[in-house]
Amino acid sequence: MVGETIQIQSYKHDESLHRIWAKATIIDENDDFIVVANHRTKVIESNGRFWHTREPSISWFFKKRWFNVIGIIKRTGIHYYCNIASPFVKDEEALKYIDYDLDVKVVDDYSYTTLDRNEYNRHKERMDYPKDLKHILELELKTLKTMIEDREEPFIHQKVMDYYHQFQKDHPYE
Repeated sequence: MVGETIQIQSYKHDESLHRIWAKATIIDENDDFIVVANHRTKVIESNGRFWHTREPSISWFFKKRWFNVIGIIKRTGIHYYCNIASPFVKDEEALKYIDYDLDVKVVDDYSYTTLDRNEYNRHKERMDYPKDLKHILELELKTLKTMIEDREEPFIHQKVMDYYHQFQKDHPYE
């Protein structure tokens, strides 16, 4: 529900916990996605170490897409960090998804780089990703790149800023 504060939990394919974001606020929700905002939120790694995010962010979690997108508001402009990941599920505990290692980093001018291909290759072998899953992940990576190139939502700088201003208005001290 819009305005609700939730926790975000990321897992790996073998069901091991990967990372937890302690707090995010839902600022939009529809049949396709949930958008959350956070700033200086605590992030807890699977080994127990933690850190706090430095910049505010607006994140899209999709109900049917195999990726999520974080719009990061930096002094140098809007950057995006995209995780190839399962569609999310939300229960009374948290918003949850499986992280499949492949990431895409997008800078302010929309140039992008695919990251962590080696980690993905190691995990797909070690965790024995099914052939169908590997196919879906590669297709979704292509879809994500097309969305970046075509500047489709969520890759619209003004949309990120509009959501952030909405978050600031409703949460002026975060």
